[in-house]
Order: sequence, then C-alpha cells, then structure tokens
Amino acid sequence: MNITLDHIMPSPLASIKHGPDSIWGNKVELIAGRRILLNASSGKGKSTFATTIFGLRQDYQGELFYDSINIKDFGPNEWTQVRQSKISVIFQDLQLFPKLTVQENLILKNSITDTFTEVEMLQMMERLEIEDKWQQECGLLSMGQKQRVAIIRSLAQPYEWLIMDEPFSHLDIDNTDRCLKMIHERTTEQKSGFVLTSLGSSHGYEFDQELKL
Repeated sequence: MNITLDHIMPSPLASIKHGPDSIWGNKVELIAGRRILLNASSGKGKSTFATTIFGLRQDYQGELFYDSINIKDFGPNEWTQVRQSKISVIFQDLQLFPKLTVQENLILKNSITDTFTEVEMLQMMERLEIEDKWQQECGLLSMGQKQRVAIIRSLAQPYEWLIMDEPFSHLDIDNTDRCLKMIHERTTEQKSGFVLTSLGSSHGYEFDQELKL
C-alpha cells in the first residue's frame, strides 16, 4: 500500500515556515516496502504526522490517500481494518494502559489478530532484556522499559506500514540496536515498510529514503 500526502498542511502548523523539501505543503508518496527516516526539529509536526497518517486527526488542508482512496472517505469499518492489518503505530506517548501489566497490555493487542503466541512474546521481551517485567504494571516501568513494551506491542499485528514516533528517545545505543533489529526482522518478514521520526539520528540504520518536516 502506497501512502500519498497531497499538499497536506495541518492547521496547527500552517503558521510555521516550512522548508521547500518539507513533506508539509508538498506532494509526497511513501512507497510500499520502503524504510523511511523522517527528520525534523522539535515542533515541526512529528507526532502530528503519525496521528494524521493513522486517521486520528483530520484538521488539515490537502488530501491523504491510501493507494487511490482518500482516507476522509473511510467509515468505522474501513478504519477498523486499517488499524488491524494495514498500519501499526508507536506513539510518542506510547499509550500503554498504566494499570494493566505488561502481559495484559501485550495480550490485549495480540488477541485481536492472534499474531504471536504468549511464548513468542516472552521471547521478544527476553531479546529486549525486559523479560522480568512480564507481570509488572506498565505505569511502574521506566520510560525505556515502556518504549520496549510499546515496540513489541506494535509488532503484534499484521501491518504494511509501521509508523514510529521517536520510539528510542529513552534507550541507550545497545537497546536501540536490539529494537531496530527486531523491527527490521518483523518488517522484512512481512515485506512491509516503516517510517521512523527522528530529531536527526539515523541510529546506525541504512534507510531507503530520508524525508523532512
């Protein structure tokens, strides 16, 4: 699935000066299967990009297409299908349920599509060195631990695009490398693409394309 931003300009960002190569106000196509780095300084709309692509906000001028379909034409059933099998998102605020355990957060998401077994999710946690947090309430985790849980949760569904809003901001280099390797493997397995928003770092990953806000 290709995603086309046709001269999108979010209302909150309309008064900000954007560069000539910004995705805002220009026509940009995200080609299926590409690994894209989206660079921007603070306040340029990284989180706005994620929520707009995911259809959570429609306060923008221009048009946004999934293939040839304008997302403003989607109803609840179409959005349900998109969010179950087409696009997965790691939001900057993570949106974990703080009173639920890590196990409950992951199983709640995974149960929608039965993507992984419980054993497989535990193995993913072990790879990211948080296996001892399985029964811990998410609200009691550190930010770095929460980010790793949110990354595993985002992978627990089929997707054609994974949209990640600064998912490694509280992780050290080693943990970032582990997370990127897991994301790369899962994305390659599905022949999917991803967009990683960043303040400038490529985290040592070789991207297919770099865009700017």
